[in-house]
Amino acid sequence: MQKRILGKSSLEVSSIGLGCMGMSYGYGPSSDKKEMISLIRSAVERGVTFFDTAEVYGLYTNEELVGEALRPFQDQIVIATKFGFNIQAGKQAGMNSRPEHIKRVVEGSLKRLKVEAIDLYYQHRVDPAVPIEETAGAVKELIQEGKVKHWGLSEAGVQTIRRAHAVQPLTAVQSEYSIWWRRPEEELLPVLEELGIGFVPFSPLGKGYLTGSFNANKTFVQSDLRSILPRFTPEALEANQALVDLIKKIAEQKGATLAQIALAWLLAQKPWIVPIPGTRKLNRLGENLGAAAIEFTPEELREINSALLKITLTGDRYPEELEKRTGL
Repeated sequence: MQKRILGKSSLEVSSIGLGCMGMSYGYGPSSDKKEMISLIRSAVERGVTFFDTAEVYGLYTNEELVGEALRPFQDQIVIATKFGFNIQAGKQAGMNSRPEHIKRVVEGSLKRLKVEAIDLYYQHRVDPAVPIEETAGAVKELIQEGKVKHWGLSEAGVQTIRRAHAVQPLTAVQSEYSIWWRRPEEELLPVLEELGIGFVPFSPLGKGYLTGSFNANKTFVQSDLRSILPRFTPEALEANQALVDLIKKIAEQKGATLAQIALAWLLAQKPWIVPIPGTRKLNRLGENLGAAAIEFTPEELREINSALLKITLTGDRYPEELEKRTGL
């Protein structure tokens, strides 16, 4: 597996990471723990060194899973986790990035992950009630104490990124980015390049849509977050089929799968971009990692982008209430 460095930091990771959220949360019932431990360890064996989790994924259970699975490989891998929410009575209960809260919850994450220091600690969502300078200052103290090595922001706006970076340099910003959701290209990517911050796209396969594995007839159970997303209504899925058809055409030309094309396209955008596709299946893991071997010529990328401009996409990525938590 090829390696990449996140921005101008010293943090080197595999060019494709593994998002672990879906193993415990977000896409229906959680998977068997032993099977997921085996999958995570198979990823390590195949060269993956970058693993993403958060305290609110399954409310602690995903961190526990990742910590147990990766304990034998701590000197080989990088674990990213996140803070920023209250958890009360077994439920997520609003945002909280106050310094005293961060310094308390980091201890729980360290224990669950079975590590002495968190490699990459993201603010999960920007808390409008707490100046970002205070949050950055708290993480800076954790770095000085040796409890955190690098830090980042998730779904943050460019002004917040600039303010945070001025207090404690950011190693990475995480946000959704894919051939289906290209809004980061407008403001975010230029600012990250200017500041030397790495970019970690989540949902690089469009929450499964870009794999071509389902169509407008697909239904989602209530515990599947896609059941509430505007882009996953039958009407939107049908309207956006033109994008899947384009990716399929490219895949046939390259002798690859749709997922591999979607990931390879992301890797081709910037050398400091590291996508973190999630999966619960060993065959999908192997498929995703195969994307690292696919390369596009400048002419091929121009042709793809030209074709994308002719496609009008339908559906917001989040309901209004969830969208309010992003880009602050």
